Parts: sequence; C-alpha cells; structure tokens
Amino acid sequence: MSLKSGDALLIVDVQNDFCPGGALAVRDGDAVVPVLNRWVAEAETSGVPVFASRDWHPANHVSFKERGGPWPPHCVEGTRGAAFHPDLRLPRNVQIISKAMDPDADSYSAFGGTDLAGRLRRAQVKTVWIGGLAQDYCVRATALDAIREGFEVHVITDATRAVNVRPGDGNRALDEIRNAGGVLEEALER
Repeated sequence: MSLKSGDALLIVDVQNDFCPGGALAVRDGDAVVPVLNRWVAEAETSGVPVFASRDWHPANHVSFKERGGPWPPHCVEGTRGAAFHPDLRLPRNVQIISKAMDPDADSYSAFGGTDLAGRLRRAQVKTVWIGGLAQDYCVRATALDAIREGFEVHVITDATRAVNVRPGDGNRALDEIRNAGGVLEEALER
C-alpha cells in the first residue's frame, strides 16, 4: 500500500538507547532504520506528514530503577542516548513529539501528555502508519491510543522490534493491536 493524502507516518522512539549498544537496547532495534527510511522517502514523495516521538526523560524519571521503576536510566533529555539513531533519515519538516518528560509520570504512548492527537487532526490525518521501538511497549501503547483517538491505524511490522521481557510479548502486543482494530502491514508496496 502506498501513502496518500490523509495519512501520516509516525516513527516511535528510534533512539540510540533503544538500539544495540544503548542503555535499554532492543535486540536488532537498529534493523528498523532502513525500513523506516524507505517509508520516510515514500512519505516525502507522497506529501504525507512525518511525526517522530522520542522519550525525553529528566535524569530522575519515575521509570528508572533508582526510583522503583523497571528500567535502567535511558533517553535522558539532551544526551547521546536520547538522540535519534544517526542513520534515521528524518525529513526537515518532521514534527518531533517529546514524551515522558514529567519526572513523576511514565508514558509509553506518543499520545500520553502530548499534543499529538491535536497535531494529527490539524493536519487532517485519518490514517496513522506506525513503526519504531519497542513493539511491545511504546509502539503498542501508541497504536492503541491512536485507535482510541479515532484514527485508522496500520502498524508496519517489519519496522518494529520487541523487547520480549517475557517470550512472546511482541506477538501478544500485535495481537492486541489487531484485536482493537489495528491493521498489521508487513512491507511497503511500490
């Protein structure tokens, strides 16, 4: 399927800390980059807006183990780990969505505590195409919130990777998205 008017591409948290060598690396997380770059090129050709979310945590974020959270410190605002993967080719007019900035509130979804829904509506977006990291956390939460917000949601499965804290978490997340009304897409057709 090709992107068209009324669509948006949403790239979720393709940041250094979620890629190999990062503080909270997703296995093969960097493998999503070339796939997403093809989708970005298609979005630019089609005139479709591109949004990119990022964790932008304060140093004392509630999700960190030091504060009783489940994760090591990661994606601390302004650090190399919080930067987008260097090979990800975001367009000049990308709209950046910073999330999980409140030290006392965690948010996996790109919609949580952000103005993403409003931005999408102002851009007259009806369908959101989602890829990024991690499939079983931020991609899952973002896709489910997008569905709740009334958008048609397509998750680009070859542009996501799962943490799989428990084996099969990624597959369970995709099943949950599908059961909520999301569409799972494997590849960009030309």
